[in-house]
Amino acid sequence: MRDVINLLPEAIANQIAAGEVIQKPASVVKELMENAIDAKADTITLVIKNYGKSLIQVIDNGVGMTETDARMSFERHATSKIKNADDLFNIKTMGFRGEALASIASISEVELKTRTEGADVATLIVIKSSELIEQSYCQSEKGTSIAVKNLFYNVPARRKFLKTDSVELKYILEEFKRVALAYPEIKFRAIHNDNELYKLAPGTLKKRILGLFRKTYEEKIIRVEEDTDVLKINGLIGNPEIARKQKGEQYIFVNNRFIKSHYLNHAIRSAYDNLISTDHHPFYVLFLEVDPAAIDINVHPTKQEIKFDDERLIYNYLKVSIKHTLGRYSLSPQLDFENELGNLRPMPRDNAQGRKSTGQFSNTMASTTRSAPVMRNWQSLYKGMEEFQLGEDVSEKEKGEELTIPSAASGDLLSSTLSLDSDEKDAYQIHNSYILVHIKNGFFILNQNLAHQRILYERYLKNLKNRVELVQRQLFPISLQISKDKLELFEELSADLIPLGFDVQSFGGDTFVVHGIPVGFDDKNIQEVIDDLMHQYLSNLDLDISKNENLARSMAQSSAIKNGQRLTVEEMKAIIDELFACETPYTSPNGKKCFVNFDISELEKQFS
Repeated sequence: MRDVINLLPEAIANQIAAGEVIQKPASVVKELMENAIDAKADTITLVIKNYGKSLIQVIDNGVGMTETDARMSFERHATSKIKNADDLFNIKTMGFRGEALASIASISEVELKTRTEGADVATLIVIKSSELIEQSYCQSEKGTSIAVKNLFYNVPARRKFLKTDSVELKYILEEFKRVALAYPEIKFRAIHNDNELYKLAPGTLKKRILGLFRKTYEEKIIRVEEDTDVLKINGLIGNPEIARKQKGEQYIFVNNRFIKSHYLNHAIRSAYDNLISTDHHPFYVLFLEVDPAAIDINVHPTKQEIKFDDERLIYNYLKVSIKHTLGRYSLSPQLDFENELGNLRPMPRDNAQGRKSTGQFSNTMASTTRSAPVMRNWQSLYKGMEEFQLGEDVSEKEKGEELTIPSAASGDLLSSTLSLDSDEKDAYQIHNSYILVHIKNGFFILNQNLAHQRILYERYLKNLKNRVELVQRQLFPISLQISKDKLELFEELSADLIPLGFDVQSFGGDTFVVHGIPVGFDDKNIQEVIDDLMHQYLSNLDLDISKNENLARSMAQSSAIKNGQRLTVEEMKAIIDELFACETPYTSPNGKKCFVNFDISELEKQFS
């Protein structure tokens, strides 16, 4: 038998390694910016063109590289960060594997210019698909400039599976934010297609947060400071008022390195229990300082996952620190620190669950009831229910596709109406989330959030199709701030927001003025509705649905009543009537069941 094992060529080996390290344009941004940090730069500029597909360039004023080091930096496992295995347990730099530049150069065209402090000229290196094209001298400022062009040009399959442009830009700016938050003392700029998105001056962490997020956070973020023998914790957390339905404003850094940890995120979230509703997420930027020997960061090529020697201890310290901070500001139950487990002594608070008034929902449903053709005989929908298996979940593939189920306006369904008992009973709310409704042969339970999503989705889709304007003009304009990673998308969608009921005009930069809102809306939560609308729209871009369907679905998801909100009997009746006046009452816009029905015989069997 002849030998079959061959040593892979260096270029192919680099492309394989790139599959782990460089997953998207944002991966390049992360690696290059971390290299600039390790080079002790105090000014870093990120330049992006065509959402990172044409150009990703990072320019720094760090220490630069010698000619030999510049060429060696593109070799696999060539690094200045570690020298032996013991160094893996005392890493203080951002990079250390020596894989990033070699991986990047294997799937793109790279141009490197670098000059050290005492050098008369800079070194220029051009590499394409791991092949050295040019090495010469040029003029350049002290520091390093790395330009990555035509990313994935030689691996079209990888380029094909990139997300939409808006999503890729969001990923890029998220990596930019993570590095900028970790080093507020460094000056950063981010430029996309010649538009300056961020210009961040050196300063405090609070100043950096206001520059990256919203200026309105200034009075709503709280300092956290705890110093123990095990770890130090410092940073800023948001009060419950700025908690958001969408994730994305939660940052944990360990020794200045951003990490992903569901376990530690849970510790922080649990500290906010009873302060915010279950579907909201608090804002926080927290830094944990621990002994490098007590953690292992050599877990994943992206270096965003780490292992602690005692993760449970870190969890408890973090949770108690957040509770303690919230307690000092009279925002949560205070902790009795004499008790080992920190039992809570509740402080009196209003609106502890973070529930919103039902007034907005009442107004919305009232306006809908007046304008929509309500089907009072909704019980007729149960004729032929066996044709639609509510017990089966909708697959991921089916989500977003049109479902072939009977229409509420179908003549077949209306031909045999199930009458109510003469003593019709009121609907009943269970756990402020589900509505129990009596019918002749049993009962059904309706999910109030999913049902309201279906109602709003069909209304918004109709308005978008017919370009109907149902705007409630505001006596006093409302200020709206859009995060810069979504600014371009928001401007593209501004005209499409009019049929949804919004009249929004630019006020310059990332600030907009709202002159009109949808009929029945509460103007106090428009910022949250818009934030969630943009988040949902970006999340839905991967689905095979039209732009109007995406907007209608996103708006419905962001503005529908939430589970946990108490409803009056009249509101419950309104949502039932409106749901069964929909063309597709059985499922929410994303394919989840709006209700499940039970026959009385099934209930009787439980007592046999």
